[in-house]
Amino acid sequence: MKFTPSAILVFLASASAFAPTAFVPRTALSNQPQASSSSALSMSFTSMVFDVQEVTFADTKETIVKGGRDLFPLLPKAFEGISNIGVIGWGSQAPAQAQNLRDSLKEVGSDILVTIGLRKGSSSFEEAKGCGFTEEDGTLGEMFEVIKQSDLVILLISDAAQAKLYKDIFAAMKPGATLGLSHGFLLGYLDSIGESFSEDMDVIAVCPKGMGPSVRRLYEQGKEVNGAGINSSFAVHQDKSGKATDLALGWGIALGSPFMFETSLRSEYCSDIFGERGILLGAVHGIVESLYRRYQRQGMTPEQAFLESSESITGNIVKIISTKGIKAVYDMLDGEDKKTFQTAYSAAYLPAKEILQEIYDEVSSGNEIRTVIMHGSRIDKYPVGKIDGTDTWIVGEKVRSERDEDKIPLNPFTAGVYVSTMMAQIDVLLEQGHPYSEVVNESVIEAVDSLCPYMHYRGVAFMVDNCSFTAKTGSRKWAPRFDYILDQLAYTAVDNGKPVNEELLKAFEEHPVHAAVEECCKLRPLVDISLFADTSTKEIVIQ
Repeated sequence: MKFTPSAILVFLASASAFAPTAFVPRTALSNQPQASSSSALSMSFTSMVFDVQEVTFADTKETIVKGGRDLFPLLPKAFEGISNIGVIGWGSQAPAQAQNLRDSLKEVGSDILVTIGLRKGSSSFEEAKGCGFTEEDGTLGEMFEVIKQSDLVILLISDAAQAKLYKDIFAAMKPGATLGLSHGFLLGYLDSIGESFSEDMDVIAVCPKGMGPSVRRLYEQGKEVNGAGINSSFAVHQDKSGKATDLALGWGIALGSPFMFETSLRSEYCSDIFGERGILLGAVHGIVESLYRRYQRQGMTPEQAFLESSESITGNIVKIISTKGIKAVYDMLDGEDKKTFQTAYSAAYLPAKEILQEIYDEVSSGNEIRTVIMHGSRIDKYPVGKIDGTDTWIVGEKVRSERDEDKIPLNPFTAGVYVSTMMAQIDVLLEQGHPYSEVVNESVIEAVDSLCPYMHYRGVAFMVDNCSFTAKTGSRKWAPRFDYILDQLAYTAVDNGKPVNEELLKAFEEHPVHAAVEECCKLRPLVDISLFADTSTKEIVIQ
């Protein structure tokens, strides 16, 4: 295939626009520190409102703000100058964030108005009214009217809609207003087309490390224990006012975040879009599909194969990781089970890492963002179907209906494959310079404390079918890659008697991330998420 000189120039210009940007924390821009041996960077910030705390994550020190309802009285100071907060959209995050913000501010007697903004004629008007937002009291309205009157515009419409409407949204914002995001996708899109945010506005992000229903459920559960919720990263992309950091921290505290850690908007979208294609969604989907078939080839019934694959992950392995750390799964095994884990880990780590590195490169280069945008442009002609009609997930429904939680096995082979993929994801992010707080939250905590509990409750297929369009696009694209590479490289290596890679196992046992995960476990919510308790959260179900 040949290219003209002009075509080559266009290609080079496009490639330059999407060139991966090394992650540099805000506080290190003037004097970037040397990365530690793990390649994770140290993070530090200050606040005029909240007490900051220095935490040691493995071999780096980072600054965090620890949340709690006892901090709510500080919210008026953090939101100083804000009279109206417009929450735009009503997808996964918006119902949870709007209600948490409203309830937290009301608890301390603040008169800040939280208003939902929706496109005219949206069916979500009735759902918002069901959560107490009404046009009569000024807490519900047409999105652009709400944007015009808001001092803080929290933009929670879909990624595709943000890419389509950003010019109109920026134009509608009043002078001095702050743009709030919960995902860095829009920055990635603007980078890809050579544009940027308006220079006259503050741009901040608060990104809960879990799906919206988790944010609301844990907030509601935490009322009696000084708070429980989903950890959040925060980013200050533009700070024209000089108050952006405290506003972002106040937003996260009001959502109920147990702790908040700093990132950058670019780092967030790289780690987030990467993570949901990896162990958070796409990889676990591929792992379950591949193990379900493998175990049946070895003579298990379909029901037992599902129990030893999917149920073992969502009902046992992740629960251990949530409270005791990744290595605890390995340490609980002995004898032949430990050898089986070692065999599976050794065989699966490099194949999984190969796919994960490819995903990171696709995300950081902008290719994955283009994929999402192009997929969105085809959606009317090629609607996204559901995956829950295949044998794996039909059997899964039966297994869940007959489940005995006390009899869910800890399958050592499943554990080896799952943990090796999680560790491979951790290593890819560390090698790219992401800080431990972000690495652990995007690779471990979001998986075990938010997404996997929902997978256990409703199934992996349910999560894939009902997640955001961006996440769904990525999971459907990359899950088959994990499935195939594990089947073709990892499992064949095991079946052919390939020796265990002792260096890989030693690296796993001595990995500094274990100390970071243990530290994060100390900061986790005081309660486990309850998926059966009454809640006002919106559970999205695609028919």
